[in-house]
Amino acid sequence: MRPTVVADDPTRRFRKVAFVEGLSLLALLFVAMPLKYAAGMPLAVRVVGSIHGALFLWYVYEAVDLRLTKTWTNTRLLVAMIASSVPFGTFWFDARLRRETSAG
Repeated sequence: MRPTVVADDPTRRFRKVAFVEGLSLLALLFVAMPLKYAAGMPLAVRVVGSIHGALFLWYVYEAVDLRLTKTWTNTRLLVAMIASSVPFGTFWFDARLRRETSAG
């Protein structure tokens, strides 16, 4: 008998993407930008910035998908977007989602 493949829960998938996107923002701000300005390595920002940009687009896609397919409100979508632009914001938003999911 073959194991059944269960599709990943959209909220869980969003939380995974949010975590990686948050890490990429921190890498851009606290690793790549100091390398660019302190060590004269602009390639660091180009590489990390491109990765972060792709992850940000994936984050937006997953957030909008949750808005369209789950019970997310426009306000929750807006908070998710604001959280993605603030360092450590996606981690705060993830903790909030985790609390709400475990509460019921």
